[in-house]
Amino acid sequence: MRLLVLIFAFLWTGLAVSAETRLVMADAEGCMWCEKWEAQIGPIYPKTAEGQAAPLMLVNARAPMPEGLTLKRPIVFTPTFILTVDGQEIERIEGYPGEDFFWGLLGMMLDQAGILARVVPSS
Repeated sequence: MRLLVLIFAFLWTGLAVSAETRLVMADAEGCMWCEKWEAQIGPIYPKTAEGQAAPLMLVNARAPMPEGLTLKRPIVFTPTFILTVDGQEIERIEGYPGEDFFWGLLGMMLDQAGILARVVPSS
């Protein structure tokens, strides 16, 4: 009984959560390509299956990275889109190649990471 109570308490506090997937967008002030992404993709991204699977997190490419975010290498280009799971970089897209290429590259990243299968279709 005591073990059952401990397990319930552990689950109730939210400590047992599944992997958190994010798409980190590193941008910089005055970045023309960042602005282009924001105009073309930004408004619709959260409404897509990709946006639901990997919610967007904006960071300043020139500032220190938030605590808990571990990158494989420094950010050189803006925008840089970094797929992370539990704060660890999985893959990245450097630059904004345009709307069609962005969706294709992002889809490949999510597929290779096994994340697309976890997407729940929105109603």
